[in-house]
Amino acid sequence: MCGTCGCGQGERRVEDLHHHHAHDHAYHDAHEHTHADGTTHSHPQGPAEHHHHGAEGSRLLSVERDILSRNNAVAAENRRHFQTARTLALNLVSSPGAGKTALLVETLKRIGGKFPLAVIEGDQETTADADRIRATGVPAIQINTGKGCHLDAELVRSALVRLGTPENGVLFIENVGNLVCPAGFDLGEAQKVVIASVTEGEDKPLKYSGMFAAAGLMVVTKTDLLPHLDFAIDRLIENARRINPTIAVLQVSAKSGEGMDRWLHWLDTARALRLAAD
Repeated sequence: MCGTCGCGQGERRVEDLHHHHAHDHAYHDAHEHTHADGTTHSHPQGPAEHHHHGAEGSRLLSVERDILSRNNAVAAENRRHFQTARTLALNLVSSPGAGKTALLVETLKRIGGKFPLAVIEGDQETTADADRIRATGVPAIQINTGKGCHLDAELVRSALVRLGTPENGVLFIENVGNLVCPAGFDLGEAQKVVIASVTEGEDKPLKYSGMFAAAGLMVVTKTDLLPHLDFAIDRLIENARRINPTIAVLQVSAKSGEGMDRWLHWLDTARALRLAAD
C-alpha cells in the first residue's frame, strides 16, 4: 500500500530483454483497493500483508510501515550499488503528459557516446516508451506496474539485473506519471528530478507539495508553447520555491532545443560530483 494514497498494485512485470512481456513471478501476489472515485489500484502483498477487519486502522498503519521499511532497505542497497559503480541515478517524476520521454530522448541523442547511459522506463502498460529510448541506441528496460502508480526499489533492483548498470555514467529512471506516490518511495537515486510542463497550472507545486519538497531540480518543459498560453512561468517557480527554497530550476524545450545546453551542463556537473564523491 502507498503511504500517500492507500492504493495498491496489480500484476507488475519487468520486461525480459530477450522475451518481451515475460512475467516476474516474484511480484504477482497483490491486494486490490478501490478508491472513492471508482479507480482501482493494488500493491504486492507478502504473507504479513493480508488485511483483517478487526482493528483495521492500526493494521493498515502496520502494513504501510512494513512496506515502506522494506522499500527503504532495498533502496539503501541500490544506493550502495550505484556508489560502487560510480553511477549517477536520477529519478524522473511528473504528471502524465509532461514530456518526460520526449526530454529524455532528446537528452540521450545529444549525449551520444560521451559516457555510459541506461534507462529504466516505468509505465502502467505497453513498452512504447522503452522502444522510443532504444531507438536512440541506449539500453532500456520497461517495467509495467499494471494498476500501480509508482516504481519501488525492488522493481528497480530487478530491472538492473537484466539491464546492467552504466558504470561511471548515468542511469535515468523514468517513473510512472504521477506526482503523489513516487514522492514517498526511495529508489536509491541520487536525486529526484520533477518535470512540470507549461501546459499545466502554475499551482502544481502547491497541489503536490510532497514531490516538489523531495526534488532537487524542477525542469519546466514545453517552453516553446509559452507564446500560445496564458501561463506565468515566474509564478510556477515562485510556488515551487515556497515549497522548496533550494530547488534548482531549468526551462527547456525538447522540440526547439531551448535550454537543452543548460540541462546537459547540469547533468555533467551532477555526474562529476558523483565521480568525485568516491
